[in-house]
Amino acid sequence: MNDMLLSAWRYRYFILSSIKTELRTKFIRSRLGGLWMILHPLSQALIFAFVLSAVLSAKLPGIDNQYAYAIYLMAGILGWSLFAEIVNRCLTLFIDNGNILKKLVFPRIALPLIVTGSALVNNALLFVAILAIFGVLGHLPGTALIWLPALMVVNIALALGLGLALGVLNVFMRDIGQIVPVILQFLFWFTPIVYMATIIPEQYRTWLVFNPMIPIVTGYQNVLLYNRAPDWSGLGVIALIALALLAFSLLLFRKASPEMVDQL
Repeated sequence: MNDMLLSAWRYRYFILSSIKTELRTKFIRSRLGGLWMILHPLSQALIFAFVLSAVLSAKLPGIDNQYAYAIYLMAGILGWSLFAEIVNRCLTLFIDNGNILKKLVFPRIALPLIVTGSALVNNALLFVAILAIFGVLGHLPGTALIWLPALMVVNIALALGLGLALGVLNVFMRDIGQIVPVILQFLFWFTPIVYMATIIPEQYRTWLVFNPMIPIVTGYQNVLLYNRAPDWSGLGVIALIALALLAFSLLLFRKASPEMVDQL
């Protein structure tokens, strides 16, 4: 595994230039350019805020801002969009780049790192846009914002570990590419992003412990909405799971890598 990580480090400039190229070519003929990277998740948040704010805003505890629900929603969307983009793109990463893998010689581990870097840039731009909207709505995050980079690290580790393992398995079992988007939809609605966890009936709340995204999304909401530190008792467990999943996915990737090209 050390050889794989060292080879990625030796190709770090290739990875960085690939991220720049990907972002540039993605919107090369678009008039709005990189704005589309933040308009899609923002429009989703605004639609939910417009449709559901009248129903749920009165039940949002601990904050008296009239736009509290919209702020809550955007905080959750920020965390979810980073996770979902990495998992979704890693899922078909090796299949989409089959020709490159067959024709060029480079460390294959560079591909998920390029995807992760690109998703991180997209998420950073979305974060800046959300901060601007928060300012317009009269809500500025406080000192708890210093916890956000740690939250992003846990989020990325979980998404990359899961996405890389699924991407490798999808090369050999294409059904995975069809099932995972459906599961992600269930996971999105099973995570308190557009609603508060308090509205879930008591008998079903115990199921929430099986959702690894809840401590992460709740952490984003605590930092950006309530200006308080995340609950690290729950996040610590998720961080350990993410590291274990990441180590497993790297081992799986290393073992399957020689046979992957033949399956593409």
